[in-house]
Amino acid sequence: MKNLYFKNLKKYLGEQITIEGFVDNIRDLQYVQFLIVRDSTGKIQVTIEKNEVNEKLNEIVSNISIESTVKITGTLVENEKVKLNGMELIPAEIIVTSKCLEELPLNYKDTDSAKIDTRLNYRFLDLRNEKNLLMFKVQTTLINAMREFVVRNNFVEIHTPKIISTASESGSEVFELKYFDRKAYLAQSPQFYKQMAMSSGFEKVFEIAPAFRAEKSNSYRHATEFNSFDIEISYIDTLEELMDFEEDLLIEGLSKVKQIYGDKVKELFGVDIVVPNKPFPRIKLEELYEELEKNYGFKMNYEDVGDMNSESEKLASKFIKEKYGHEFVFITDFSAKKRAFYHKRKDGVPIGADLIWKGCEITTLALREHNYETLCNQAKEKDLSEDVKFYLEFFKYGCPPHGGFAIGVERLTMLLLETGSLRETMFLFRGPNRVEP
Repeated sequence: MKNLYFKNLKKYLGEQITIEGFVDNIRDLQYVQFLIVRDSTGKIQVTIEKNEVNEKLNEIVSNISIESTVKITGTLVENEKVKLNGMELIPAEIIVTSKCLEELPLNYKDTDSAKIDTRLNYRFLDLRNEKNLLMFKVQTTLINAMREFVVRNNFVEIHTPKIISTASESGSEVFELKYFDRKAYLAQSPQFYKQMAMSSGFEKVFEIAPAFRAEKSNSYRHATEFNSFDIEISYIDTLEELMDFEEDLLIEGLSKVKQIYGDKVKELFGVDIVVPNKPFPRIKLEELYEELEKNYGFKMNYEDVGDMNSESEKLASKFIKEKYGHEFVFITDFSAKKRAFYHKRKDGVPIGADLIWKGCEITTLALREHNYETLCNQAKEKDLSEDVKFYLEFFKYGCPPHGGFAIGVERLTMLLLETGSLRETMFLFRGPNRVEP
């Protein structure tokens, strides 16, 4: 198991060490050869003088191709003339562990040199780009910090099924599959099962897992398969409690990323990571409509009245930034027609909010209706009574008041690093026209 990473090499100056990695570059000059070798943490220069003693090494280097993998044993020495960290490895042995047999079909070091579809076709090469590696390190740190936060706050991790017997939530936009001698579906979210955990007395649960949406959308922020960070909490009485919790969760994650990768993100992505202050601004939907029309001449189109669309989300962020100097905003008081049937209502208005960040919705959070009779009536309104019969059973035998939300992992990463598309922030993108590689 590899335990010597290039970022830590300065500890081994003057010692004989063994390194492994990709050949990043080769310079074969008249009297000397240089290999630049990289691993997931950095690069090191390997210097081989051309002479009789190094004849075998010289021959190996002359036949190495860029992007081959090597295992090199040698002495690490300090050299102020070496621009790469002021040190070099003088090898005693070079082993080519895997040879790159063909010229690469794209220049992964320059993301502008190939179209996005070509890059996705060769994603295994595209991911060798330094920015892509950093992106997934950032994502790992962000999600791990959020996970540690909820565990520290006594949450229980659950793993809900992704193969379900009935179309969930909306009754549409689900992938159907053959399950032995019957139909089944891929889950759009763990929503119903999170609420089942509430009726089981788990009180606080979370899940980080894939979700599937059969949306024929090719927008920058949609995918047919993505990962969701889901939260559900019992004994929540107000929407403010839920918003306050999500603020703390996001601040925890962003603070950790800024601490570890803030400088590198600025260098490679040109993005300053801003850790937001509490509380995040809140605004009612109707009030927001008025402000957007007054400030920008924007009027919501008829079919989206009572909800938000991508244009209004962008303008909402612009307005909040100008008025409050804040990147986040909670929008409340949506129309019941535009919200899920299981949202709790007060005077006919769902008790919930959308959280907008950098012009894009990242969360719909809400209190849930836990009264059996009321829930049955709200499901009937949406013509879902039969489809959600199994779900309604959860509320017949006592269920505490509760609420929750979900955050798309890749969408959160996209907005944090301002990549402009989910295709960039997903390890392997899945959309209406892409199921490979």
